[in-house]
Formats: sequence, C-alpha cells, structure tokens
Amino acid sequence: MVAIIGMAALAIDVVTLYLAREEAQRAADAGAIAGARALSLSGVTGDPDNTNISGTSTPPWPAACALATQVAQAVANENSVNSQAGSTTVTFLYNGTTTDCNISGGVAFGLNPQVQVQVVRNGMPSLFSRIWSSAANSVSATATAEAYNSSSSENYTPTGDIVPVAPRCVKPWVIPDMDPLGAPGSIVRAGGSSIRYPGIQLSASGNGTLGIIGEQFTLTNPCFGNCETNVEGKPASGGTYVPALISTSPSPIGVPTCANGSDFQEAIGGCDVATSYACGTQNGAQLDYTVDRSLDTNTAANCLTQSGDTLDIGSYPFQIKAGPSNPYISTVGQAITSSSSIVSLPIFKSTTGFGFGGGNSWPSAPNNQPQITIVGFLQVFIQANSIFSNGNMTVIVLNVAGCGDGVDPTGNPVYGSSPVPVRLITPP
Repeated sequence: MVAIIGMAALAIDVVTLYLAREEAQRAADAGAIAGARALSLSGVTGDPDNTNISGTSTPPWPAACALATQVAQAVANENSVNSQAGSTTVTFLYNGTTTDCNISGGVAFGLNPQVQVQVVRNGMPSLFSRIWSSAANSVSATATAEAYNSSSSENYTPTGDIVPVAPRCVKPWVIPDMDPLGAPGSIVRAGGSSIRYPGIQLSASGNGTLGIIGEQFTLTNPCFGNCETNVEGKPASGGTYVPALISTSPSPIGVPTCANGSDFQEAIGGCDVATSYACGTQNGAQLDYTVDRSLDTNTAANCLTQSGDTLDIGSYPFQIKAGPSNPYISTVGQAITSSSSIVSLPIFKSTTGFGFGGGNSWPSAPNNQPQITIVGFLQVFIQANSIFSNGNMTVIVLNVAGCGDGVDPTGNPVYGSSPVPVRLITPP
C-alpha cells in the first residue's frame, strides 16, 4: 500500500507541482516583459539623466518605475497558477544592483534597465504526498526582462551619435505636444523623453493629470474648410491634428480596398513606409496646409474601424473586443490581441515653445509645408462609429512614447533612444 501511494504521489502531486511551476514561470515571463515595455514607453530609457530633469520638480524615474510595477503585477496576475493568482514581487536592476522606485542622488538609471518579476504560489494542494508531510507545498518562478537599446546608444558620449527613433506604420495625423485633456504642460518633458503624466486612468473618468493612458477625447481636425486659413500660424490646442506631407515612393503597403481613393487615404489605411517620422530636430517631417484632408480622413478612418472592434477600459490591462464585422473572429465581444482601430500618431514640438516645451502655435512656412520636430508618438484606439465628415473622431490613449529633442553638453542634438525593444534575458 505504501508503494502504491508513493507511486500515486509521484504521478499526481509531483506532476501537479511541475505544471504549477511552469504556469508560475509563464506568469513571471509575461509580467517581466510587460514591465520592461512600460519602462521603454515611458521614455526613461532615452535620457542619460532621467532621475533629475532640469526645470522639473519631480524626476521621471519614480513615476515610470511605479507604472512598470503596476503593469508587471497586473499582467502576471492575469496568468493563474493552479487556478489562482500567485504573489508577485517586482524589482529593478541597474548595472547588476537591485533598486526600487526611490532611486535618488542624481545617478542616471541607465539606458538598459531590467525588470525582475518573482511569482510565488503558496498553499498548493496535495493528495497522496501528505503521508510524508502535512506542510503546504509552494512553487515559485523568476523572470528578468530588459529594455534593450540595440543601437548601442548606451555607449553614447558627447562626441558620439544616437540613432534616431523612426517607427513604421505611423499615421499622417500630426498632433502638438500638448495634453489632449488640457493638463498643464506638454506630453513629453522638455529637453528629455519621459512622459509628464505617465499614469493610468480607468473608464476615462479623470483629467489629464491622472495619467495619459486611458484618456478619451475627440481628436479634432482644425483644417476642415481651409487648412491654411484656419491653422497656419494660429494657436494650437491639445487633441487637434494637422495632416503630414506624405511621400508616395515607395507606395504605402497593406492598403485595404476601402482606403485606396487617394495617396493620403492609403497612408492611413496601410503602412506609410516612405514618409520619415524620425525623432529629432533635422529629420525632414513636414506639415501640409495645402489640401483639406477631411474627406480622406473620414473615409480611411472608417475603413480602419469597419470591424466595429471596441475597447474595454474598465480595468487594466485594457481589453480589445471583437466587433460584429471582425474578419477573423466570429464571436462578438471576444477578447483579441490586435485591431486595425489601433493607430500611432507623431507628436511634434513647435519652435516657439509653450510652458514646459509644448507648441503654442502651428508653424508657418513660405510653401505652406513647414518642417517640424518629432518628439514622441501617441498610440490611440479609434472608437467605431465616432468618425465625422469633418475629420473629427473619438479616441482612447493606449500608449505614449517620448523620444526627446534635447542637446548634449557640446550643443549637438540628441535624437533620443526610446522606445526601444524589450527582451527576456532569464537563462533557460
């Protein structure tokens, strides 16, 4: 009987612990990657001195660290261990030294921060192994992820160069560096790349100071009617956009048939691979006041949202739900991982400055196509059935990434190095 019970314990209890251990590892991996991604998108990886920004009362690292902790714990807890969430602990590594959100002393946190997540599941049930011990079993797993700058910008010196950030598939709707809900100051901190209000708000219930993630607002088109007359040289406000001057060679890729009525529509519906939206001060991005793009925007935005997908912002992480016309998911309301309703928009900073660095007016140029400085990117979810003929639409902020437009000690422009990719570095 003892032998039979012993074999049963090996066959059932030990296998249960092994499976729970794998589930804990999966939870830790997901949490670490999500935390590192939050650090990347906060902008702290692009600033060599992100614990002490000149001209600000609060350094950006503690806020970015708190956000990364919240995201890592939320994502880890989404992955159950033996049908229950484990206990999650999040720490951070700087040059091999463990630290927390209270790093101080003016020491830069570094360009390749690491997030370490430990998931512990106590009180694991046992059946047959209790004949040897009545103590409760537990499993644990640890994972470390890094916001890794593959451009080697961590080796930046005053005489070196930082590779400018230039993401793909950015939509040609340029927004000013001003909080959409009117919070004071800019989206991206002046001279750096961190985000001024990096928190998360649920159900779009608060103003901009509660955090830009989750903000819901009407993305407004002031160009309706006559862009040159209505916009050029006029005051800018948060939550507005102006069309970018797009390139057409090579042509946009991945264009659906419902958005091929013009080059501008194609740039919205597909990937605008020809236009440069690189961060920094001399990268060629331009606004275009010469044409009213309201109709093109309306047509292409409706094309993007034709699936009717929705976004649940009642809890974090936000969930994308399949709409009634989703071409891949037949069950309405089923959680999905991606949607064409998600778009990335370039953030520009005017040359005249406003408050903490945002633009106070739309720039002018003799050819009505002024060059601009890109200082970050805003990722939003376009609400279905919210797009109007004048080009206005309701959007919800999912992410924001700053990339900076500062200068090094010699006065040369620093183009920024965030967002950067994240990687799991836990040894197998």
